Amino acid sequence: MPLSRIVSAVIAIALALGMIILGGWYFTFGIGILMVLAQLEYFRLVRAKGVEPAAKTTLIVSQLLLIGSTLAPNVTDAMFCLGGTIICFYLLFQPKMATIADISSSILGLFYTGYLPTFWVRLRVSLPNVNNASNLPLNGYWPDSWLNPSQFPVGLTLTFLVMACIWAADIGAYTMGKSFGRTRLSDISPKKTVEGALFGVLGSLIVAELGAWYFHLPAWQVSGVMLGTLIGITSLLGDLTESMMKRDAGVKDSGQLIPGHGGILDRTDSYVFTAPLVYYFFTLLLPLFSAS
Repeated sequence: MPLSRIVSAVIAIALALGMIILGGWYFTFGIGILMVLAQLEYFRLVRAKGVEPAAKTTLIVSQLLLIGSTLAPNVTDAMFCLGGTIICFYLLFQPKMATIADISSSILGLFYTGYLPTFWVRLRVSLPNVNNASNLPLNGYWPDSWLNPSQFPVGLTLTFLVMACIWAADIGAYTMGKSFGRTRLSDISPKKTVEGALFGVLGSLIVAELGAWYFHLPAWQVSGVMLGTLIGITSLLGDLTESMMKRDAGVKDSGQLIPGHGGILDRTDSYVFTAPLVYYFFTLLLPLFSAS
């Protein structure tokens, strides 16, 4: 493996762990930077197809969504609808008449790289009905002791668990698929195999089950299996979705920002669809296990 790939991976992991632990506005700011970089890459893919999206307006609306998800998460969904309306109005009054592709690519950009990432902020920073502890300015947090992770804030605990499941899914799919993969999964991504996908879901399931047991999630035997399966499948779908967009745009990588790894979208595609489903798993489905 090239040294540049190893170094960039170590730096990226350190930055990701730092912003997850700190939480608060530190996490929001970090996600905001990733959102801007991801949207710039997305709109570059779109323009490769001859489409002219409302890029600047979408960037601004997305950042407002991110701020709203930190300050008032309950109104973020309404802000998304309002943001889509603003983008459509903007395109209506351009000197050049907008096309269906211009409108749809702009709304997809808002949804894919703006709205969906806000669920990571809601999961880490603004989970309802929990105490998101802070002991630093800007609602940040740093553990007084690392010896008892079960005492971490709930948002931090769940975010770490979900991230660990995604990492397990990626590692399992890559290593086992490379070693035992024989059956092609999809023409969208020829290197992915059915065997790799199954091992990826299994890796996510194992980590989720262990995490559910350690953190005493309600009905951990069942909820852990459900959580791991959900994360394993949605992380794979996120990967395939980004691969489909790159194939349509005729590019190998979404960008060259990260040496040896490609662009931001290439590294975060597994996380996009995972966040909202996991958020609603914890806020809507998991309480049902507690009630029973």
